[in-house]
Amino acid sequence: MSAKRAKKIGTVVVAITAVALIAIPAALAAFSQRIENPGDIVTAAPDFTAPAITATVVAKSQGGVTGFVRKGGTYFVYADVSADTGNPASGLSTVKANAAELTSGQTAATMTAGTYTAGGVSYNYRSAELTANAAVDGTKNYSVTATDVAGNAGTVNGTAVLDTVVPTATDIQTTNVSGGTNGLAELGDKIVYTYSEPIDPQSVLAGWSGAGTSVVVRLADNGLLGLPTGNDEVVIYNSTNATQLPLGAVNMGRGDYVGGLLGGMVYFGSTGTASTMVLSGNTITITLGTYQAESILVARSTAGGTGTMVWTPAATPYDRAANVLSAAPATESGAADKDF
Repeated sequence: MSAKRAKKIGTVVVAITAVALIAIPAALAAFSQRIENPGDIVTAAPDFTAPAITATVVAKSQGGVTGFVRKGGTYFVYADVSADTGNPASGLSTVKANAAELTSGQTAATMTAGTYTAGGVSYNYRSAELTANAAVDGTKNYSVTATDVAGNAGTVNGTAVLDTVVPTATDIQTTNVSGGTNGLAELGDKIVYTYSEPIDPQSVLAGWSGAGTSVVVRLADNGLLGLPTGNDEVVIYNSTNATQLPLGAVNMGRGDYVGGLLGGMVYFGSTGTASTMVLSGNTITITLGTYQAESILVARSTAGGTGTMVWTPAATPYDRAANVLSAAPATESGAADKDF
């Protein structure tokens, strides 16, 4: 190659290089800003999130206290399931309960969406009514599983107590209000009913939670012509003094707590300060309210001696598992005394 041709080629290369060096920054500048068109963006975000179950409980069909069932008794499984939170949410597919330890074969009982309440708590899923048939009393495990359309499953575990023991009345006592007259039924005195185990409060009074509620105490004279020919008796009525509560009757062991020409009764809590009823553990405590006689022919009096009360319960209340109370009577424990 001649020196003249080589010089010409070199000049061309330098020119091309110069043009390239000028063009590259210009090209880079053209792409230095990012402009997005939302309609042109493609995303992929499958639902990998399992449904969340925030609460669950087993409740006997009678309602009231939850977490207890009896053999042969019926119950529901409840759950509160949150909305599917996948992105995007695929939606809930099924909610099922495994209650096989309570009811044999029930490993996937379908739960239905709705508005439900058990033990004063709201739930949005409930099983069909199931029958407990486990052979042995004790704590039983169960679970609830919620599955979404994408196949994600969330499970929560729970327990319920199977109880077949029949509750009984075990004791009846009274206490005298501080500063009161022993042997005279008066405002502030108490009657304490004791059971072998906790009683479901709603089986005593519909809608009752066990907290203090108003009642009326009736103390009846079973004598005649003012003579203590029959022992006096205590029964408990609702706050309007219209319906007797299923607490049975208490034979006071004496006939001189109240007296009337032709029998009769006195009330505590029908006017003035109401009598109150409170459930605590195994006991129901009644506190006497304001005294009022049924008429001028009957009046309370102070017992002249000691006695022993006998409580004959009504076979109506039931325990937390819905086992109905035995009607076997309970005799006041301890030495004979003046009550109230």
